[in-house]
Amino acid sequence: MMLWYFSCMETNILRRIFFDENQHWEQFKIKNGKKIRSIVIKEVEKFRDCGNPKNGFKLFVCEGCHDVRHVPYRCKGRFCTTCSVGESEEWSRLLTEEVLQVNHRHVIFTIDEGLRDIFLLHRHLLKDLMDAASKLLTDFFQKKAKVTPGIISGLHTFGSRVNFNPHVHMLVTMGGLTEKGEWKQYDFLPFAMLRKQWQTVVLKLIRNGVSQKEKKRIQPRLQKAFTNNGEGFYVYAPKQRGKIKEQLRYIGRYIRRPAIGINRIEAYDGQNVTFKYKDKTETVSVEEFISRLIRHIPDEQFKTIRHYGMYSRRSKKLCKKLLSNWQQTARRWVVKVKKTLRRQTWRERIIASGKKDPLVCPKCECYYEYKGEVCLEDGRLEIKVALCPTTRAYLERVINNLTSIKNPQKGKKEKESKPNQKTERQLCLFRVS
Repeated sequence: MMLWYFSCMETNILRRIFFDENQHWEQFKIKNGKKIRSIVIKEVEKFRDCGNPKNGFKLFVCEGCHDVRHVPYRCKGRFCTTCSVGESEEWSRLLTEEVLQVNHRHVIFTIDEGLRDIFLLHRHLLKDLMDAASKLLTDFFQKKAKVTPGIISGLHTFGSRVNFNPHVHMLVTMGGLTEKGEWKQYDFLPFAMLRKQWQTVVLKLIRNGVSQKEKKRIQPRLQKAFTNNGEGFYVYAPKQRGKIKEQLRYIGRYIRRPAIGINRIEAYDGQNVTFKYKDKTETVSVEEFISRLIRHIPDEQFKTIRHYGMYSRRSKKLCKKLLSNWQQTARRWVVKVKKTLRRQTWRERIIASGKKDPLVCPKCECYYEYKGEVCLEDGRLEIKVALCPTTRAYLERVINNLTSIKNPQKGKKEKESKPNQKTERQLCLFRVS
């Protein structure tokens, strides 16, 4: 039985670490049992099956040489490295078109190292952390400049060593909307004052967010965090240089980036993982690596990106309308009007990244044509679209082959031993379609 259709499945080093013959993820689940959050199991197993044609695919056939290509569905999971990188790029692209065309600052709010585990044990406080950071800046702008800024906030729970280190990244307009509906620029942030205020806010939200018993247990930590940070918790907001669009694109990608990129994993020997951070490398056991990584999977329905002020979902449309009217008289263009935003297709994303058009055949340089689609419904593969009877017959055979495979490794050996059996009879069916 031929398994040529498995060639479309992507293999990367992170997938090998979790799911290779050593079965590290299964062993990790057995060892830790109920300690693992249900959302973690859900997201990791979505990542495992991402790109597997057994979960559905689209069928394309070259109009010239009739080469067949299967494009599998992606999981779009929050843990999947492939999907998260693609989503980050697309989100940052849309961001540059959607936000106001004004100067923004990339503001970072951090907390004391001794408080990190408190947020790990009480994950509900992470939303409060994001809300508190945005409120601190919004209140400052309203008090000092009498304006409401636009804020897009992103939560990172990871540090460079993939350790748990919650901190908030914010994209903040340098200025805001006045009560008269006008744009007013304001480009000053008093870091010394913000640091002390941020320290007070964080310590207060922790005390208010835990039980009395827990408050007594962590009180020494809170006191130590206050004593050891005489200038307050670290707040950083470098001034941006260069074109506004380039600034926004970079900050957008940074805010949405995954806990670790594939390019940072340097080695995996079956038992240990070596990854780089800054100018150093670290080697840890696979169990430790998995433990660190899955901590950064957010809870179900938790939004790691939130909008405040002028960018909040409730007021964004009204604020843009007011600024659109103002810019007509002020002759200063800060809002793009009548611009329709559309998500790019997977083909457009690949071309935009500088790679070759995936729908151009590498053999004859003709275009691939969409012929049909198979999707998973109630645990079974079903033909969703078939543009002709020949396509339907072909897809039925592919479904039968996929569902009859019991041992993929055995099938792989068959493929290697018979490299010339590329279902030629199946492919030639499309020459008369």
